[in-house]
Amino acid sequence: MSSSKSRAIISEDWTVVILGLALIFSALFGIIVPSPSFSWNSAADLSAKVLSPENLLAIGVQFLLVFVTALVGAVLLRKPLKSLLVVFPFIFVLTILALVLAGNSTVKEYNLEAVIFSLGIGLLISNLFKLPSWFKEALSTELYVKIGLVLLGTTVIFGEILKAGTLGLIQALVVVLSVWYFAFWLCRKLKVDQEMALMLSSAVSICGVSAAIATSGAIKGDPKKLSYVVSLVLITAIPMMILMPYFAAWMGLSQEVTGAWLGGSIDTTGAVVASGSLVGEEALKISTIVKFSQNVLLGIAAFAISIYWTYSHSKSAENAEKPTLKIIWERFPKFVLGFVFASLLFSFVINAEQINSVKAELKSIQGLWFALAFTSIGLETNFKELFVHNNKKPLYAFLIAQTFNIMLTLVIAILLFR
Repeated sequence: MSSSKSRAIISEDWTVVILGLALIFSALFGIIVPSPSFSWNSAADLSAKVLSPENLLAIGVQFLLVFVTALVGAVLLRKPLKSLLVVFPFIFVLTILALVLAGNSTVKEYNLEAVIFSLGIGLLISNLFKLPSWFKEALSTELYVKIGLVLLGTTVIFGEILKAGTLGLIQALVVVLSVWYFAFWLCRKLKVDQEMALMLSSAVSICGVSAAIATSGAIKGDPKKLSYVVSLVLITAIPMMILMPYFAAWMGLSQEVTGAWLGGSIDTTGAVVASGSLVGEEALKISTIVKFSQNVLLGIAAFAISIYWTYSHSKSAENAEKPTLKIIWERFPKFVLGFVFASLLFSFVINAEQINSVKAELKSIQGLWFALAFTSIGLETNFKELFVHNNKKPLYAFLIAQTFNIMLTLVIAILLFR
């Protein structure tokens, strides 16, 4: 693998920045790729909507876009193309199956996101069948994750948050800093390894799955640890989404306070929206603003974590020399710059009308890259390694940190929104 990297035309991180920004600018310059629909209620609905000729054509166009992007990435990284020509279409079909399963209305009620189905399908295949080594070598998990992260920057619009009000931003700042520090401190006390501690702390404090993925990319984390953290986030979001509105009603909290509590403590945006909808219109609005405010901090957090990781690992090098700016720059994950650039571009340069014209398309492609990445993670992971975790300390750290998050956010929500 190291020889492959040395022969690459450019590094993987710069490849990701180039490919991610190319997708963004192609959309801005009018190359519109339709966003297929995966929502359905019944078998008849599935046939009429998802499997309609128009929707299948949209899926086909998306396939061409991501396939060409993956091939260009392989060329820039000088990876073998022959196996990718077979493996990528196979991964795409499995990923579309996951998106279709996640699009069912009943599944949506439980907030089971596409990435959990992608991971599950990949795990099922990799554990039922012995995949050849050439197949696994063609999987480019990190490439897919990081392209998705660059695209994720287009959804982090600073102006929307500031326009919505400062209270949500104040709460987000206090909660993210306090919960992140507490979770990281707790992980260190429980002797959870540093990689897992960083991913877990970001997931609990910022915005769940996206934060875990961004942190993993920033520190070049182990995909298996990332999958474990993502699984914890998605599984705990379900009972929180359902139970917290009832606890809020029992405590007699106003819709504003309830919305701030839900938005600040539930880790996934989909679960926040679903939970806020159970309470009322005002709760939905406030919860969404608070969650968006936390999402805004994702880029700043990823940048800070990247600096910390590169500095601390340079410091622990064999020669134990103090890391220079050059060393930090060399080890700094460049995809973070792509994420921040995309966010600044869509926040302060592109007008609202143009953003609205490409928002759905870029969001759909971003979700597709993440789903492709988790299908790949599943295909290269042993089921036991993911779920039969001998060390239960990360689970305990996550649950304790989430409990602290819920309690702290409730206090801050009452103080700011009562």
